[in-house]
Amino acid sequence: MADRLDLRDLRYFEAIADAGHVGRAAKSLHRTQPALTGAVRRLEHKLGTPLFERAGRGIRLTAAGEALHLRARSIRIAALEAEREVADIGRGEAGLVRIGMVPTAARFLMAPLFRGFLDASPAVAFKSTVANNDVLRAMLRAGDLDLAVDFTSASDADLVSHPLFHDECVVVASRSHPLLRGRASMREMLRYGWILGSPTVATREWLEHAFRSRGLGPPTVQIETNQVLFLPDLMEQNRLLSFVSRRHLAPGRQLREVPSRETTMRREFAARHRKESYVSPAARRVLDALRLQARRLDRA
Repeated sequence: MADRLDLRDLRYFEAIADAGHVGRAAKSLHRTQPALTGAVRRLEHKLGTPLFERAGRGIRLTAAGEALHLRARSIRIAALEAEREVADIGRGEAGLVRIGMVPTAARFLMAPLFRGFLDASPAVAFKSTVANNDVLRAMLRAGDLDLAVDFTSASDADLVSHPLFHDECVVVASRSHPLLRGRASMREMLRYGWILGSPTVATREWLEHAFRSRGLGPPTVQIETNQVLFLPDLMEQNRLLSFVSRRHLAPGRQLREVPSRETTMRREFAARHRKESYVSPAARRVLDALRLQARRLDRA
């Protein structure tokens, strides 16, 4: 291979391979079809082998195309990280930090974090994402985030965790819910519908395991959402239960804790990044600032 592969050509190739169709890939990238087919022709010329073949009305990868598809993302991420590292050396601590947080962490950490940097380091910019842990981990592994603040997990051996703070998740109901009139058993909780996150969200996985480990079925999820905290009115009107951080409960609010030691989940929040990945000076400063904000949060 005399010439190096072009990163933009690789990106276009990835999009076509993922979509299985040049037109759909062009639409998703907001590019013309000739631009994408030109990228494929250049790659095939440099590699000396076809990457796609016809399959009915669409296309599919050849064996060589499959091999390139497996490596294209890691090649592109490695090259982009190298470019960012060199640029950071040239401009010091300026740069873009792509950070994601689960909703509880975002509510308590994001505003003071951004305020501190906007005041002291205006050359540092942020691209933020608020999502549940399953989405953040996928984005982190894909190279779409530099840092993610979510929950620690022993199964994430490819991620480095920097512990921040602890909290507890509890079953909650509207303040008029019948379960709040006395001590509620787990069996009684199953008489009502629930609002929970998707099956891959850590809190739902833990809660369902808590019920199953005691010989009970899992809660009946009547509403699945990625933003449980925004639905107190819906819970009030439908007698639904949910499972959220105790930090979100405060006097005067609509939601109340349903006391139950068996359904209290203790969890550790951490700032995480990919193992062996480049962590820019700006991102390292963000890590330090997150630790400081987390200590203040635990003292509050």
